[in-house]
Amino acid sequence: MNTAIILSGGTGSRMGTAIPKQYVEVEGRPVLDYCLSTFAAHPAIGSIVIAVADEWRDFVDRLAGRYRAQKPLWLAPAGETRQLSIYNGLKTAAAHGCGGADVVVVHDGARPLVSAALISRCVEACATADAVMPALAVKDTTYMSDDGHTITALLDRGKLRAGQAPEAFRMDKYLKAHDDAGRDALLRVNGSTELAFRAGLRCAIIDGDPMNFKITTPEDLASFRAIAGQPEGATKNKQR
Repeated sequence: MNTAIILSGGTGSRMGTAIPKQYVEVEGRPVLDYCLSTFAAHPAIGSIVIAVADEWRDFVDRLAGRYRAQKPLWLAPAGETRQLSIYNGLKTAAAHGCGGADVVVVHDGARPLVSAALISRCVEACATADAVMPALAVKDTTYMSDDGHTITALLDRGKLRAGQAPEAFRMDKYLKAHDDAGRDALLRVNGSTELAFRAGLRCAIIDGDPMNFKITTPEDLASFRAIAGQPEGATKNKQR
């Protein structure tokens, strides 16, 4: 049973809002609800786990109730870091029957514009890879600076990619990578696929989607409000 793990434990400290960004309402719906509805409707996803902080558990449980008629949906406790939230989500998914060659798809609750097509491509790519990450080519000239003030190296942007979510993994191998790593190593992980790469898994890159941005700043939220407020047809055209 392929399972989506949606991460909804972030505090949104860079947003400057009174509540975490994934719970801010846009057009009458929490940001989280947008991606949740897409995963709930996707035929390749058999169940959903949402990693959520304790103080928002009741709120998310009520939201999840709208989709439990479509497929099983469980809540997992948010961890101290994003990767520990993923680990909690993996253990919850495993407890409910996700395992072996099943695919687990990890997504950020603050990426509301994920498309069904991108989810499909992530799952399908796991047929020949252990881990799959959508990514965008880096457009700007990029430099390395060791001290943050001077250039210390020139980077070839043709070889650089900016990773996105959702990321897809073979459940058995990805869970084992977490078990083997241990808590201290997981605390140092910055990205979901980083752990898979360090564990020696076959990691593939597929084309990402520029519309699938993560709401991190007030400007991102303003952009999403503008998109969500468009007529339905116009929004879909932009997502393509």
